[in-house]
Amino acid sequence: MVITAYLSIGSTYTYLTALRLRSVIESQDAAFDFKPFSVRAIMREMNNIPFPPEKKAKVAYMWRDIERRAARYGLPAPQLPAPYPLEHFDRANHVGIVANREGWYLDYFEATYRAWFVGGIPAGSEESISKVCQQLGQSEAALLKGAAQPDVQETYERNTAEAMAAGVFGAPSFVVGQDVFWGDDRLEDALAASLGA
Repeated sequence: MVITAYLSIGSTYTYLTALRLRSVIESQDAAFDFKPFSVRAIMREMNNIPFPPEKKAKVAYMWRDIERRAARYGLPAPQLPAPYPLEHFDRANHVGIVANREGWYLDYFEATYRAWFVGGIPAGSEESISKVCQQLGQSEAALLKGAAQPDVQETYERNTAEAMAAGVFGAPSFVVGQDVFWGDDRLEDALAASLGA
């Protein structure tokens, strides 16, 4: 069964997913349908801002937890705290929609998070998009032009509405049938469900 992956560049814990999703897909021969969406819009709708600056202990825990889990997975050590929240959150995901349509979303997703968490370059920024395009051999001008088209915003809004209708409230989220698996640490559970385990 296909796993619908609701992914939102801007989610901090998604760093873990971004850098290990390819190996998971290849090792499990899993089928994913990527849906870039706005987790911010859903969180605003639910009045749920998970890591506001005033909650210093919770924010500090988040960064340390990501650092621990990255080490556990053998991922590159993130340079923390990463720039957060993102100024160009929506643009990062609009570009993701274009990349997804063209069949290179996973490359974009991984390279963008690597630049953000390892390189300290905020996702969605001109510097990030330029760096990622150079790395992946894509045209920055064409990509930005495509990302600014009205139909991309329409897809973004539709993906977000579908996520909300499915019961998604955070990112990353993986939907298998009627079940929602929220968080990087539930990726393997989603895989098991998709395989009927």
